[in-house]
Amino acid sequence: MGNRWQMEKKKDPYYKKAKQEEYRSRASYKLKQLDKKFNIIKEGNSVVDLGAAPGGWSQVALEKVGEEGIVVGVDLNRFKRFPEENYYGIRGDFTEKEVQDKIITLLGRKAKVVLSDASPSLCGIKNIDQLRSIDLTNVVIEIAENILEEKGNLVIKVFQGPEYKNMLDSLKSKFRQVKTTKPPSSRKKSSEMYVVGLGYNHHKKKIKKEN
Repeated sequence: MGNRWQMEKKKDPYYKKAKQEEYRSRASYKLKQLDKKFNIIKEGNSVVDLGAAPGGWSQVALEKVGEEGIVVGVDLNRFKRFPEENYYGIRGDFTEKEVQDKIITLLGRKAKVVLSDASPSLCGIKNIDQLRSIDLTNVVIEIAENILEEKGNLVIKVFQGPEYKNMLDSLKSKFRQVKTTKPPSSRKKSSEMYVVGLGYNHHKKKIKKEN
C-alpha cells in the first residue's frame, strides 16, 4: 500500500507543481484556490495557521501578506521555519490555552485571518473519524472566536458527518457569510470540505436574539 501511495503521489499534478514551484506541500494550491475565489488574505494582514506543518499554507499566507503583515504557524510537529522576519513558528498543541496566549503575544493584536488545514488522528472507522474531525473543528472555531478581530476571516477543513450541519449553523451565527467548497486541488476521493467564514461579527448572534 505504501508503494502504491508513493506512485500515486508522484503522478499527482499538484505534487509535481509544488516541487517545480518550490512549495512545501501540494496543499498550498488548496489555499491559493480558496483565496482566489473568496479574497480571504490581503496585504498587511495578520494570519494564524493552526496545524501548519509542513508549512504549505503558511508559505502562501506569507506571499499574500507581504512585508507589512505577520504569519504565525502552530503545529505539534517540528517543521522547518521560514526565513522571513515576519513569520513566527510555535511548536505546541493549539488546543491548549498556553499556546493560544503565546499566539496573541506574538501577534501583538488580534488576527485578521485564521486558517486550519489540520486533520485529527484517524483510526479508519468512519463514524469515529467524523466525530474526531468535528471535535477538532469546534476547537478551531472556539480559538477563532478568541483571537479573530471584527470582520476577520476563517478557513477550516472539515469532514462531512452527522454534526456537519450543526457546525455550519453555528458559524452562520458568527460570520457575515459562510461558504462551503472543495477546491480543484483537493483529491476527489477525499471526503474533506473547506468552510470559509467571511466577516466575523461577535455581536451577530446577540443581535439576532434581541430581534
